[in-house]
Amino acid sequence: MEPLYQYAWLIPVLPLAGAMLVGLGLITFNKDVNKLRKANSIFIVSLIGAAMTYAFALFWSQYQGHEPYTQSFEWAAAGDFRLSMGFVIDPLSSLMLVIVTTVAFLVMIYTDGYMAHDPGYVRFYAYLSLFSSSMLGLVISPNLVQVYIFWELVGMCSYLLIGFWFYRKAAADACQKAFVTNRVGDFGLLLGILGLYWSTRSFEFNEAGARLQDMVATGSLSGFVAALFAILIFLGPVAKSAQFPLHVWLPDAMEGPTPISALIHAATMVAAGVFLIARMFPVFEGIPVVMDTIAWTGCFTAFLGASIAITQNDIKKGLAYSTMSQLGYMVMAMGVGAYSAGLFHLMTHAYFKAMLFLGSGSVIHGMEAVVGHDPVYAQDMRMMGGLRKYMPVTATTFLIGTLAICGIPPFAGFWSKDEILGSTFAVNPIMWAIAWGTAGITAFYMFRMYFSTFEGEFRGTNAAMKQTLKNEQLQMAGLAFGPGAMDPRELTMEAPGEEVDPGNDEHHSHEPHESPITMTLPLMILAVPSMLIGLVGTPFANYFEHFIHAPSEAVQVAAEAGEESLNEFLIMGGNSVGIALIGITLASLMYLRHKIDPSAIAEKIPALYRLSKNKWYFDEIYNEAFVKGSRRLARQVLEVDSKVVDGVVNLAGLVTLLTGEGLKYFENGRAQFYALIIFVAVLGLVVFSGVT
Repeated sequence: MEPLYQYAWLIPVLPLAGAMLVGLGLITFNKDVNKLRKANSIFIVSLIGAAMTYAFALFWSQYQGHEPYTQSFEWAAAGDFRLSMGFVIDPLSSLMLVIVTTVAFLVMIYTDGYMAHDPGYVRFYAYLSLFSSSMLGLVISPNLVQVYIFWELVGMCSYLLIGFWFYRKAAADACQKAFVTNRVGDFGLLLGILGLYWSTRSFEFNEAGARLQDMVATGSLSGFVAALFAILIFLGPVAKSAQFPLHVWLPDAMEGPTPISALIHAATMVAAGVFLIARMFPVFEGIPVVMDTIAWTGCFTAFLGASIAITQNDIKKGLAYSTMSQLGYMVMAMGVGAYSAGLFHLMTHAYFKAMLFLGSGSVIHGMEAVVGHDPVYAQDMRMMGGLRKYMPVTATTFLIGTLAICGIPPFAGFWSKDEILGSTFAVNPIMWAIAWGTAGITAFYMFRMYFSTFEGEFRGTNAAMKQTLKNEQLQMAGLAFGPGAMDPRELTMEAPGEEVDPGNDEHHSHEPHESPITMTLPLMILAVPSMLIGLVGTPFANYFEHFIHAPSEAVQVAAEAGEESLNEFLIMGGNSVGIALIGITLASLMYLRHKIDPSAIAEKIPALYRLSKNKWYFDEIYNEAFVKGSRRLARQVLEVDSKVVDGVVNLAGLVTLLTGEGLKYFENGRAQFYALIIFVAVLGLVVFSGVT
């Protein structure tokens, strides 16, 4: 069994090797490599498939009870300082390896159909492989330094993939926004790591947590300083997992191709934040103020994302705010101490959210056959409707994902979300009430999305609606700040240096069509865990919690979930299902049966409607406070630089010039003249000293 663990480093290395070889090929033989599209994709997919097989083998070994395995080597040393690198395979890392590799594998298969005619097809596969490798390296990292290295690699890959269509201004703006926003959180993470090492002299998760708690208990370190270090570390997950107030980058990240949206939202970028909270749980759990901060941040983010999603018309941005909200549930669970529940929801969410995003990509692919490649039309739900008739596989799988995220039993989301709500109620009923209400909002906006997209009459050929959307987008282009304010003419630009595949014709049909098998097969596969995987974490036989539990807990503690009485389960589960059914009913009355007019409601509460529609004005606030504020500061610094610093330098030059010009007349080569100057100088000094 040990050889299986000794070579676990191959899991991140395999996709890294694929990305490196394809990338070198693109650099050296660009045109030739771009012609070998299928060969490159098969090569990349085969490597991630091999990594996935290896990940399942490790997961099964851990599930069978194998002890956690750590392999390390000394990477740097100076005096008493020692820094090790290596990898760790334990229940948490083995679970994350399976989640990342399975989602990445299916996304890469899907990519072949979605990006079939894109000129950057091969480059996109190289980026996907590098992104997957970075996340896999992150989850097996044994200490904070190695985590930080892969953390930054994940951020770099997200920058490349969000801005994949870099020749579009909206995509270029979005990747910069994601990069800058994450730099804020990552700077806090770096300061927290350094502060933690300064106080504990360790980068190891469990060791640093134990030492920090001992130091606070003995008084050698103040509780305030310990809490400050922990919250600085938490800033990293706040940015990566799009938690308030660093959430603003995630919706704009939808400017990237849909496959990367699915990978970011399901298994890589945003999952990294929740994973780091789990890894740092030994540090966080001993500091109550930090746990409360984490819990309330997650709770508010869950509500914030849901409240914005209800007015979104872009199908991908609606799903993006949904991800932000669901991540809030996970972070809240971690904050209230429901370690296993948070990770359980991370797992179930990965599969149904990947399916939902890939389903949205399938819808967009079908819509483009009718309305063209302009996302103003292809992604707006007001141009859709009735697609179930044309795209039955996509519609069925999307409905399964919608039921799962709404928490309808027996779908996966019910079991994980119900466990989070139950754990939250035991700790803080007010927080539970907010999360419970958010569950109802989630059901409303998700079924609004489903009904608007797949039910009713198809609106894609409605010329009046098309013109309305075009006018609206042009108006936004003149007023909006940041990504999303695009000039539609930019969408026709081609990538420089990449040849368009000859199969990319611009024919339009009068009806949408189902996506090819390379796109629908991943949807059908993901539908299975979306329906069934929640059964591993039922309250009466919680296999998940037996396998994944907080590091400080005894194994027996994991069995406590099984002690929940039938009455408690029925009350809590009934409440969560009941609020979801209310949300579904309202969505049905508004968007399926049209008994209630949503626009009439919006007119009655215009302030709340505008607040949601404008995303709580966070972009505008940040624009005024930080973007324009930093520009004003830069102008003031420029004034100081030009008038004070440059003035001092120019004055020094002028003084040097004048003194040089004056002194040159004293250099005549006559010794008598030099003696006279010396005599006058000495006389002047004598007179001056006599006067004073």
